[in-house]
Amino acid sequence: MPDDSIRPLITARSISPAPTFPTRDTFDTMDLAGDNVVRKGKLSWVVALSYAIDWIILIAVGVVGYILGHITPNKRPFALDDRNISFPYAEQETVPVWLAVVISVMCPIVIIAVICLVFVPGSTVPRGTPKSLIWQRKLWELHQGWLGLALSVMAAWIITNGMKNLFGKPRPDLLDRCQPDMENLKDYIIGGLLRLNSSLTPGHILGPGTLVSPNICTNPDKAVLDDGFRSYPSGHSSSASAGLVYLSLFIASKFAITIPFFSTSGSSADHETTAAAFPSRTRIPSVKVSGPDSYELSNRSPSALTNSIEDPALLSKGVTATNRKIAAVRRQAAAPPLYLLLVAIIPFFASVYIAGSRWWDFRHHAFDILFGYLIGLVGAIFAFRYYHLPISRGAGWAWGPRSHDKAFWAGVGSYSYATSRTRGTYRSGDEEEALGAPIEPYGRGSGMSSVAPVAPRKGGSQGMDARDEDTSYTGALGNDHSPEPHAR
Repeated sequence: MPDDSIRPLITARSISPAPTFPTRDTFDTMDLAGDNVVRKGKLSWVVALSYAIDWIILIAVGVVGYILGHITPNKRPFALDDRNISFPYAEQETVPVWLAVVISVMCPIVIIAVICLVFVPGSTVPRGTPKSLIWQRKLWELHQGWLGLALSVMAAWIITNGMKNLFGKPRPDLLDRCQPDMENLKDYIIGGLLRLNSSLTPGHILGPGTLVSPNICTNPDKAVLDDGFRSYPSGHSSSASAGLVYLSLFIASKFAITIPFFSTSGSSADHETTAAAFPSRTRIPSVKVSGPDSYELSNRSPSALTNSIEDPALLSKGVTATNRKIAAVRRQAAAPPLYLLLVAIIPFFASVYIAGSRWWDFRHHAFDILFGYLIGLVGAIFAFRYYHLPISRGAGWAWGPRSHDKAFWAGVGSYSYATSRTRGTYRSGDEEEALGAPIEPYGRGSGMSSVAPVAPRKGGSQGMDARDEDTSYTGALGNDHSPEPHAR
């Protein structure tokens, strides 16, 4: 005999009003964890100020680097019989400083601007996306591209100039710059094996390896003489690799130029969804895409566009219809066209040429060139990954902006500067702002959306059992995918 003791409890719960959730506008200004007012999903002045300070810091670093390049460096003693510093001083350089700045800095600035303004956000933008949103993405990618370039170049700039002054290594053409005082040679000897021959003019040295003080130099041009002790590391090499290698990485990222790889995420379709320009817009039926659950608009003709389709049975699990398709391993990737590879690698070749020119101009020793190039290379890779997603998995995008709560500080226990400090969720991004559709007030993936409550079935609570109660609550939470929806 069934136990009817629980029947009043079921009835009481069944006739209670369904839970209501705040509207989109209300939720955007409330913190569910503490009922505190929070910012809307737009770039606040606090976040803008944090990035402005980033630029100020980089400018200050550049100023310090410039000052370091014009102060008197340490000057290492040298030997007059050292063949490694006996090369002629070439007044005409293959790549002078002004041309190196144009190629390594100005050209990347212009090319990054053209790529961001012309090719971003690409073919993944669904039809109907507001132009203002597209331009916001263009300008953000441009800002991040320039910011990464500035970080790469300024880091190499200050490190190189600081090391030049610290070590004071003679250049290969130092003796020609120095114009040593041979008449008073003996007065400048500070080390080495000395063997004086009395048959020679006093002060002349027969012993190899005798070191003399830099004060032996008589060249009246102080700038030329001081520059003769700035061989290590090569500034041309570090600046060229910092700017041009960064540009190669940027081009490869934006044009998807990478070595084909096998995806281990379990679904290439799911990655294609998250890599789209505005992923949230491809999840609503009113948005037109190039095919069912296709987010890359290879065919933009209206006849080729269909509604985005999701499998209702799998919706609550976040699985789309395309996720159930099985693709051959060999069809998951393909080699990009070689002309694109050539476009991406040209800046790298230009940096190698600039670095190599310092060898045949007798401006640097081989190790100075290699080490300088390594400084710029490390800086370029670090700066690119600091502001951009990985080339092979990032689909060419830069990281998004910091959250309002963590614009200046995150603290221990926080793993991301993009999340809210109180709720631990990601800020409302530009994808959600473009939708105008209900959001999930309890966080993404919770399955609880802001929908109207489900009205009780006709007849009130009479005859409603526990199964009916569970179904009604499921409908109120927006997860009811039964063939016959409740009356609303």
